[in-house]
Amino acid sequence: MPGAETLIPFLKDKGKTEQPTIIVDSREATTAPKIVKGLKELGAVVSMRHLEKGDYVISDLCAFERKTVRDFVYTLTRRYLFDQLFSLKECYEKPFILIEGYLPIVYKFSRIKPASVWGAMFALAKQGIYLIHTNSYKETIDFLYTAAKQEQIVGKRAPVVHPVKKHGTLADAQIFFMASLPNIGREKAVALLNAYGAPLNALINVDQWSKDVHGLGPKITKKVKDVIHNPYEESNEATN
Repeated sequence: MPGAETLIPFLKDKGKTEQPTIIVDSREATTAPKIVKGLKELGAVVSMRHLEKGDYVISDLCAFERKTVRDFVYTLTRRYLFDQLFSLKECYEKPFILIEGYLPIVYKFSRIKPASVWGAMFALAKQGIYLIHTNSYKETIDFLYTAAKQEQIVGKRAPVVHPVKKHGTLADAQIFFMASLPNIGREKAVALLNAYGAPLNALINVDQWSKDVHGLGPKITKKVKDVIHNPYEESNEATN
């Protein structure tokens, strides 16, 4: 078929002289030294930098957030995951989450239902967040190296770190303000603003959140009310 891609260029050995460069977040390099070591042993050039978003950058289009299966479940319970990945999507056209480890272990967790994990994965896929699963750090190494070669040696794309987009509009600032409240995040901030209009109106009606916005129960609203109603007390650490 005209225009159809072929895997042949990706499978050919193009020689040891051409090696990809993989940009690795400096914090990720500290927590996953085996991956960095493995990439170097395969011949990749590893550039360690402080990345505002993502753990690995392999081209101007593609960046990866790596999570172990346990990390993935933990971020779901803390509402961090969607915020992280939507921010990554704002910076890169092809954002990926790489989930590393034995996926069926989710059936052993007591704090979250497996259906929540599968639902989160489906929701991310619908939003254009690509999911990759590897069983071990060794598979992660092989995958990142192969993907980087595809992008750089075959696709002729250089790895580029894109800056985080600033919140320049009033709507962006309102979302940022609401999302900074405890356990809210971007998704619920947008839902609150759609329900109440202005942030002040949302705060005034905090007792109605559980009725008007799906997923905002009494525990979350209590934490928010603690923040907006309790008087400010400067900590001893701040005054020292």
